[in-house]
Amino acid sequence: MQEKLPLKRLVRLTWLQTIIIGFIFYLVASNTDRPLQHIIAFTLLTMSGVLLVGYSDISLMIVLAKKNSIRSKKFSLSRSLLSYPISVLIYLLLRPAFGFFQDKQWSFWDFGSFLAFVGSGIVINTLITLLHNSVLLYEHKMHSELELSRLKTAHTEAMNLALKQQIHPHFLFNALNTLKALYHKDTQIADEYIVHMANFLRASIYHHSDHVSRLKEEVSLLLDYLEMQRIRFGAALDCTIDLPAEILEGYFLPSFSLQPLLENAIKHNNFTIEAPLQVVINQSGGWLVISNNIQKKNIKVASANYGLANLAERYKLWSGDEIIIVEKENTFTVSIKLLAHEYRNH
Repeated sequence: MQEKLPLKRLVRLTWLQTIIIGFIFYLVASNTDRPLQHIIAFTLLTMSGVLLVGYSDISLMIVLAKKNSIRSKKFSLSRSLLSYPISVLIYLLLRPAFGFFQDKQWSFWDFGSFLAFVGSGIVINTLITLLHNSVLLYEHKMHSELELSRLKTAHTEAMNLALKQQIHPHFLFNALNTLKALYHKDTQIADEYIVHMANFLRASIYHHSDHVSRLKEEVSLLLDYLEMQRIRFGAALDCTIDLPAEILEGYFLPSFSLQPLLENAIKHNNFTIEAPLQVVINQSGGWLVISNNIQKKNIKVASANYGLANLAERYKLWSGDEIIIVEKENTFTVSIKLLAHEYRNH
């Protein structure tokens, strides 16, 4: 994005500088024996000179910025080479007006007066250039910070999307294998499985680019996945969700947070109807707590980093918080801090 001139700030600073210099000049001139009308006239002429030099510098920057970046050396050099002659010319044009209000005889050919006005033009232009440069420097800093913030956001979004995309191929692979097996056993149950799978995929596509989802939507997505697993495992999978309506409506989570946690529990544990896998999802303070009993498989399951590690990384990218994982002798617990609003971002 091309950086623009902060014209409003430059104009405000020019007027502020004009008023301050005019006020100082009036205070100094008031201590002389000049008539009040002459003091006021000199003050107004001084303010006019400062104002004209300030606006000429702004106008010059506008012209130069059309062909050069305001950060370029060419812009700075051209501005310096042109602004000083212009400011000196402005003061030389005001010289006759100053001479008109002098108490003594004034001559256009007075060399001392000529040098004084040339010096005044140089000094005022230097002062204005320094102040205008401070505004440009501040604008450069703000622009750089904004660009850096945009790059960080784009990088975070890209990483978040890449991590989310790891989930779906794995889910589809397992789901299609399960569906194939179900059609060999019971077509009616397979049809029911397809309904829940379609709901899950529809929600996945609809919220594909979302960073966060309302907790209610996350639970709804989880329920479709849970029904698919209940069809697959029956009473061997026991999942209890105990969340008040105000929590479901009032809090948010990074999208696709709950499904990988249930999938992780299913993947790493043995369970049967006699010894079911018991998963409990509830709230504790500002945290969502997902816990399950541990019945580890004897054979170590290979991981492609799409489950718990994926969620932890996505959650840290978006919220800046860590998820809390506690593994005890008989229970495995994951705690996720609930986001208080949709646009929470560290």
